[in-house]
Amino acid sequence: MRTFVLSLPFLIGLLVVATLGVVKTYLLMMRGECRSTNNLTGKTVIITGANTGIGKETAIDLAKRGARVILACRDTKKALAAKDDIVRESGNDNVIVRHLDLASLWSVRQFASEILKNEPRLDILINNAGCVTMEKKLTPDGLEYQMQANHFGHFLLTNLLLELLKKSAPSRIINVSSCLYTWKRTLDLNNLNSELSYNNSSLYHGVYYNSKLVQVLCTRHLAPLISQSGVTVNSVCPGLVNTEIFRSTSSWFQMAASFVLFIFSKVYSAWFLILQSYFRIKYYFRITFFLFEIQTAKEGAQTSIHVAVASEISDVTGQFFCDCRIIKTSKLADNPNLAKKVWEISETCVDLQPEERNY
Repeated sequence: MRTFVLSLPFLIGLLVVATLGVVKTYLLMMRGECRSTNNLTGKTVIITGANTGIGKETAIDLAKRGARVILACRDTKKALAAKDDIVRESGNDNVIVRHLDLASLWSVRQFASEILKNEPRLDILINNAGCVTMEKKLTPDGLEYQMQANHFGHFLLTNLLLELLKKSAPSRIINVSSCLYTWKRTLDLNNLNSELSYNNSSLYHGVYYNSKLVQVLCTRHLAPLISQSGVTVNSVCPGLVNTEIFRSTSSWFQMAASFVLFIFSKVYSAWFLILQSYFRIKYYFRITFFLFEIQTAKEGAQTSIHVAVASEISDVTGQFFCDCRIIKTSKLADNPNLAKKVWEISETCVDLQPEERNY
């Protein structure tokens, strides 16, 4: 009869593997999935940044439901190629490409003008486009590129299309943000557009976090302003998704980011599971626990789709969703006075005119 002596390193390794397996299983079980089967025939949807990643997968799903889907994209060549894919996969040829450069306020106004002129209704607006940059760059409007592409452009677009959304009510606005906003503990309103300083640290990239935080704040501020209009507005976190969000960074940073995200996807969730065993559970522990599990674009699109179509949340507004569930926001994001100030600064930055204030 043979006997086996298990060494301590082997036992430790076995424990680590077993722990990672349990964590992986838990993450898969808790990962959100839109289960609504609602049909969108007769409805019109606009999705920014819909030529790739989460936006494209969202467009495919909503097109399958029968919606008229407008792809609002900066690169029309890529958007036309994406349109062919969406039509082929959905079987719905009512997919339209329209040019929209969120880094140009003129382009945003031109896009909105065309929509208001040609579209009789708008039922769902998904502000999905986003980017990460590592060097300070100003747009032709004099705004920091990342802040404008992620926030200011969408802020203006939402205001310009709000009247059409009201006429089409019940309708929904979805702002695609990120749980990474919770890493911000303060927000310098005097440096919202990087007027005083620019943080380009790859480990703590303040501008990107700021852009995601102000999206949540403006969602919070807009919700009560339009609460009687039949239009709801919510923000969502897609989780950590394998997309082209780093396309505006250098090639070396893209490679480094891909490597780091791969490593984090394997060990970070286990680390936070251990942390939660020793410390009082905080909302940011739970959020980060889900955040560093890399998902496909289709998986990352589930929360956007859920908030866009699910019947059970038709009256929910001003909330933050992650994994198709409402998640408690940070104290900073839940500050109504700060939200009001950010909204007012945003109005100034985009030069919002009195006739463009439709709330």
